[in-house]
Amino acid sequence: MRIDIVSIFPEYLSPLRLSLVGRAIENSTIDLHVHDLRDHTHDRHHTVDDSPYGGGPGMVMKPEPWGEQLDALLAAHDHPPRLIVPTPSGQRFTQTLAHEYANQPWLIFACARYEGIDQRVMDYYSAHCQVDEVSVGDYVLAGGEAAVLVMVEATARLLPGVLGNAQSAPDDSFAPDRPMGAELEGPVYTKPAMWRELEVPEVLRSGDHEAVARWRREQSELRTAARRPDLAG
Repeated sequence: MRIDIVSIFPEYLSPLRLSLVGRAIENSTIDLHVHDLRDHTHDRHHTVDDSPYGGGPGMVMKPEPWGEQLDALLAAHDHPPRLIVPTPSGQRFTQTLAHEYANQPWLIFACARYEGIDQRVMDYYSAHCQVDEVSVGDYVLAGGEAAVLVMVEATARLLPGVLGNAQSAPDDSFAPDRPMGAELEGPVYTKPAMWRELEVPEVLRSGDHEAVARWRREQSELRTAARRPDLAG
């Protein structure tokens, strides 16, 4: 999978070189390219924003630098990418969408700042590739970079060979093919069996696989009902 990320703060994306995603980059499962949008500005101040038409607070990212950058990327390849623009006003990012992205050969993430990117950029490129405006939650960030870190990690861990245990992804909370459905995962435990007078549930130490599966299903249902009743069946 090829991933291109465009940002005015390319150093913000350096955590992608760590941990699971970093190893996926090292072994060429992911071909990552981070671009500085300011390379496509032509004034001494490297200006990427201007005041909004119609008035209002804040600044809006200009279409010209984005057009130059995206044109250059699209011209270098003979197949269209999936262009993803993080924005609080986008569709919600979900595990199902992460699975969709994991099946794409090429993703471009456009990191907005200020009040966002001039809408004409998304309108124009929607005629050339699929454009997704995506939100990672009901809150507002200073820019799209943190959201991109979330989406790339959620997507990358679904690629073949990235996780050490291939069963981990299907058993995730929200996984569309999770055996227990889209409920939250229940509590997990490891050694020691007793810690600060708190004991691991006996059923998990029983060796009874059917009883363990039944307990995990019950705990999943209880946690989902308490924390995310919207997911409860």
